Amino acid sequence: MAWREWEELKAEAAEQQPARMRLNQADGGSGGPGGGGVLGSVPPKKKKAADTIETTLEPGTRKAGDVADESTGAAVRAFTGWETATGIKKAHEKWDEQVKRLMGRLSSHKTGLRGAVTTLTGADVTTGLTVRSVPSGLSGLDG
Repeated sequence: MAWREWEELKAEAAEQQPARMRLNQADGGSGGPGGGGVLGSVPPKKKKAADTIETTLEPGTRKAGDVADESTGAAVRAFTGWETATGIKKAHEKWDEQVKRLMGRLSSHKTGLRGAVTTLTGADVTTGLTVRSVPSGLSGLDG
C-alpha cells in the first residue's frame, strides 16, 4: 500500500509538469515573460511525500533489513564449516550495503522535499519584500 501511494504521488507530480519548457519567450499573453504566474510547487504534497518516506518507507525498509539479518544469521550458523556459509555471509554483506544505500537515498529525498518547501517559501517572501521596497513614481498621488 505504501509503495502504491508513493507511485501515485510521483504520477501526480509528473502530471503537473509542463509539456515543454520555453526560454526567453512570452507565455502567450497570460502574464508576461516567464509563465502564467503560478509557481509549480505544492508544499502540502511535498510534505505528504516526505511524511510517507518517514512513516512508511523508512520503517518498512529497516524492518525488511532486520528480517534478513535474523534468517541469514540462522542460515550461516546452520552451514558452519561449509563454503555455503561463506557465500551466504558475503551475499548478506551486499544486502546490508544495499539496504544502507537505500536508507540514505530515502533520507536524502525526504530532506530534499522538506528543504524545497522551506526554500521556495523563503524565496517567495524575499521576492515580495524586495518588490514592495521599490518606490513607485505613483506613490503619494492618492488625490
